[in-house]
This record gives sequence, C-alpha cells and structure tokens, in this order.
Amino acid sequence: MRRSALAAIAAIGSASLLVAGCSKADDNKDNNGSSAGANAATKGVVNASDKKGGTVTYELSDVPDSFDPGNTYYAYMYNLSRLYARPLMTFQPGAGEKGNTLVPDLAASKGVPSDGGKTWTYKLRSGLKYEDGSPITSKDVKYAVERSNFARDVLSLGPNYFQQFMAKGDKYKGPYKDKSAKGLSSIETPDDGTIVFHLNQAFQEFDYLVAAPQTAPVPQSKDKGVDYVKHIVSSGSYKFQSYEDGKQAVLVRNENWDAKTDPLRKQLPDKIVVKLKVNPETIDQDVLAGDAIDLAGAGVQASTQAKVLTDTAKKAGTDNTYGGRLVYMAINTKVKPFDKVECRKAVQYAIDKVSVQTAEGGPIRGDVASTVLPPDIPGYEKSDVYASSGSKGDAAKAKEQLKACGKSSISTNISARSDRPQEIDAATAIINSLKKVGINASLKQFPSGKYFTDYAGVPKFTEKQNVGLIMMQWGADWPSGYGFLQQILNGKAISQSGNTNLSQYDNKDVNSLLGKAIGTQDDTERNSLYTQIDKKTMDDAVLVPLTYFKVLLARPQNYTNLVSTAAFSGQYDYLNIGVASK
Repeated sequence: MRRSALAAIAAIGSASLLVAGCSKADDNKDNNGSSAGANAATKGVVNASDKKGGTVTYELSDVPDSFDPGNTYYAYMYNLSRLYARPLMTFQPGAGEKGNTLVPDLAASKGVPSDGGKTWTYKLRSGLKYEDGSPITSKDVKYAVERSNFARDVLSLGPNYFQQFMAKGDKYKGPYKDKSAKGLSSIETPDDGTIVFHLNQAFQEFDYLVAAPQTAPVPQSKDKGVDYVKHIVSSGSYKFQSYEDGKQAVLVRNENWDAKTDPLRKQLPDKIVVKLKVNPETIDQDVLAGDAIDLAGAGVQASTQAKVLTDTAKKAGTDNTYGGRLVYMAINTKVKPFDKVECRKAVQYAIDKVSVQTAEGGPIRGDVASTVLPPDIPGYEKSDVYASSGSKGDAAKAKEQLKACGKSSISTNISARSDRPQEIDAATAIINSLKKVGINASLKQFPSGKYFTDYAGVPKFTEKQNVGLIMMQWGADWPSGYGFLQQILNGKAISQSGNTNLSQYDNKDVNSLLGKAIGTQDDTERNSLYTQIDKKTMDDAVLVPLTYFKVLLARPQNYTNLVSTAAFSGQYDYLNIGVASK
C-alpha cells in the first residue's frame, strides 16, 4: 500500500519529469508511447507533459474498499486518494525505486524526532485550504488520525498503527464515543500549524507511517462516520463533483487548491472519472485503446497478456516490474486442523508452485516464492524451508506431515476474490495440488470490495465457514521489513473486521522482534531482525509464499506523465497523469 532517502522538496517540479530516457507526449500520441520502448516507465517518465485539460478515466473491475482516505487499505486507493487528500508526508513521483523517496506533503518538512524517537513533531505548510476555502489546521490532522484508528467499529478498513503505537492509545475510545474536545491526549496541537505525536515506544520509521492517507485532514464538523465517503472534503488538487456508490466517481479541479502550497501536484486534467464494476477484459480493451487506466494496477488479464507479448509494437508499450509484493495463501491457524503446525506443513509441501505461477500468467507475472519478504524489501534473505524438486511440491513429505498431524485427509475451504480471474486460477491450481495428498479444498469466491469487511477479513466468518486457506496479495505499507510484515504477522494487528493478519498469527517472539526492530536505529541490525521474523514465520508454516509479484501494465497512449513507481506496487503514479494532445 501503501512507501529511501529523504529528498529536498525543491528538487520536485515539472523539470524533474524531463529526465533522460523520457518521451514527450506529442511524439507518442498514436502508438501507446511504444517509441519509448518496453519498460520505459520503470526507468523514467513516459509522455512527459505539462499540458492542461481533458479527462483522465480510471476503471476498476469491482468497487474499492472505500474512497474515504481514513478507511481504505488498497494500494491503488492510497495512490488515487492523494489527488483529493494530502497526508503529512508522501512519495515523490519517480520511476522504480526513485518513487520510494519520501517527501513532505501537507507538512512543511520531515518530522523532527525527540526522546529517542518516541516523540515526533510536524509543522504544516502555511496557506493550506479545503475546497470550501476554510483553513486546514493541525487539529484536523489529529482528528483524522483519531477517527481512522480509534473507531474500529465504524471505520475498520485501514491499518491501526496509530492505535497500537500512540501513548495511551489503548484507553482512548475514539471521537464517536468520546465527545470531549481534548480527544487523544498523546496527539498535541499546540497551535494550528503544529502537531506532536507521543508514542509508547521508539518508532524510527515514523515519517513513513504519516505518509498514509489516514493523516489527510478531516474537519470534524463535516465528518459523518462511514457516510463521510459520500461528501469527502478535499484538501488536494481535485474535489468530488459526484459520487455514485458502486457506479462512478467524478472529480474536478479544486479551485481553492494553491500550487504555492504544493510543489508536487500539477492539476493537469479538467476532470477525473473513476468507473466501477467494469468487466476486466473491457478494461484491457480500453487501456489498449489509450483511453483508460486500470485503477487496480494489477496488470492485464491472461488473455490480453498473450496478445500483447506476441505483438512487437504492443509489447513495446508495456511495463513489467516488481512492486514489493507477495502473492501468498494464508493458512488460518484458528480453523482446525490447521491449528496444528504439522497440518500446515502438509499444505506447504503439497503445493506445486510452478502450476500456480503458470495460472497467474507465467514468470512475467512473478518468480516462484519461498520467503515472506520479497527480494526488493530490506531484510530479505534467500531461503526455502519447504524445498521440492523444481518447486513442484513433494507429495511424500506432505503425506508424512499429514500423518504426524493425525490425519489421513482434510476437508476445508479456500477463498479468492471473484473479480480477479488470475487469483481464482491460482486457487484452482492449489486445489489440484492439495487433492493429490488427501487435502480436499472447495473454492469460495467473494468480491474484492467486501473481501476484508465481510468475508476473508472477518475471523468469525472464516471460522464459521471453515475457510482454512485464504488467497492474498500483499505489498509493503512502506519500503521496509516492518512496513511489509507488521500488519500480516503481528498479533496486535488482528481485528474483527478489515483484518489483514489472515492467519490470525499471534506469536509472542514475532511480536517482540517486530517491536524491537522498529525501535532500532541501525539499519543493518534492524534488517537482520526482519530476516529472523521471516524465518520464524516460515518455520511456523502460517502462510504459503506463492510468487514474488510482478505487474505487466499496458501504457495508455493518450495519457501523459506515466511512471511506474515502487511506492505503489509498480502502479503508475496517479498524482500527475494528464491527457495528451490529439
């Protein structure tokens, strides 16, 4: 989701787009930007332009979890939300790893730590305004954090880092129950331009945490809880003109946005349209026609992939890259018999990962995985605890573990997202592997928009419905071992809805190592702790790494400033995409 060195804001601007290897919009309006060549947007900005006007269209096969910046956890919504919601920090538009560069956004500069990293102070830029012209204050940032992290019964979809790490955070009931003006005492606003966070432990990567859209300001007087999504108050360069739940959102220029307070955004198109529930194959057709962007940023479908890769001209207009993501299957430790490690190990050995890789689209869509951390995340160390010949599974060892578990067969369910054909195909390949060793899994499909709120992310549901295996794809919240591991492995991250620790893994050693790591200043020492966590998790067999995800994006010819960024899982950076002249 939502991602190393800090760079000066002054270096960011239109000039920074015109780097070596970039192509200009007017030279590429008829050929998918293919004259720039394959993978050009992973190395620089394709179709660089400052041209204003036109409409940029995004399409999504389902609905997002939410457009509310305080109630979302999909990487593509973190990416898109920056158009209308400015967090304290964000990521600089840049190709590949350059996109991981953290820069101030609503804040005037990076956070100032004190007390060994337990206190962080931010100063806001001056002259900030909402779409209605009213001033943005530090109190609005404080309130945004309170509503997004401390009212989990109302807003449950985003991560709960602040709830875990703010001093006295375990005592605060959230702004919907606590009506006092003071709010959470460990977040102070000594004046309208200053916000101070007091943590319960040192947090050396806190600047990354405040880059989440949860720090985008929300005026308390305009908040309607879960219904805030219907009337979001913009702090960014665009505002909502209309919002039809499950159908479409239309954004237009925010006339009270001031470029003098924002060196990042260009406000190029007149209008941004987000179409929902569009057939995946239709999205591919629209992207290849140059008229839309796949909002999810997961890449073209398998049928389209074959057409693109066998056509030299079309292939030249594609971008293939890693995105700090892992495709995996969580094993639910609360669903019997997977509460026993031997039964979990039987699953590990049984799966033919090459068949899964093939189902996902082959090596161009990811390398076979064997660790929790992907190779492009600090802390990764090559390892394969459940190695098999050619990564095709070991039925004999699987049956041995099944016997050690006291079982000759297992009946369970496996969940996947109904609007993700490749995920369904991967789950089907897994079912076929498991069947060969006596593990019978039935496929249960659920929509992406409700996957975490109603189904896979609801522990009571998975336990009641015997969902022992859960398909998942995960990207780092920020580019570190902690940003990747915390929300899927820490017992404190388990929640009753919107849960992303799908294994419900609560190991005191792992929890302790995560806490130790985030308080460790030395990078090398911190990364070695992440490696230990990875190894411990694999020994406990709570999730099955399937592939280190790679995305294959088609470049829409009619759009400008296309750059694939590691900060958002290889997606194009949505901040400054414009429309080319025709």
